[in-house]
Amino acid sequence: MRETPEDLKELQGLLDASLSRSTAHLRSIISTERTLNAEQLTHVLAGMCTLALSTVTAKGEPRISGVDGHFLHGKWLFGTARGSAKARHLSARPAVSAAHMRGEDLGVFTHGRVEILNPQDGEPAEDWPDLLAYLKDFYGEDLFDWDNDVVYYRLRPHWMAAYAPDIAKLTELSQS
Repeated sequence: MRETPEDLKELQGLLDASLSRSTAHLRSIISTERTLNAEQLTHVLAGMCTLALSTVTAKGEPRISGVDGHFLHGKWLFGTARGSAKARHLSARPAVSAAHMRGEDLGVFTHGRVEILNPQDGEPAEDWPDLLAYLKDFYGEDLFDWDNDVVYYRLRPHWMAAYAPDIAKLTELSQS
């Protein structure tokens, strides 16, 4: 787990606030008995998690695609090719939604805005060297040209909910 106590406190505040301002219908499904706290969520989301990422075209049409998501410091991190349509959408319209689902055992739903971590013609995020070290350790140093081929984003959530109907089962699975 890479989260600091401050990261966990911020994430727990986001989870609580998101659920409290959700519709009655959603709260009846994602009740306090069927959701994860910040610490549980960071453990369950360790490693790479496939995300369904939703962006919007210039005409306002939705687009969804898969990305490798890494949940670090209470926020999703993901990348794409610099020349991809997804990168163009995110550059022009940084509001996104993302979902990570594991069958009926887990659903993590996030809405927020992305920030570019390694812009090609600008200063990288302050923590980019640490994040890049994590990514190279995960994927390998020589997968591609990290400076030119890929652009990485951090999804800064303004709403997030986690559904887990059997938390004990889910946390047991993530520890095995």
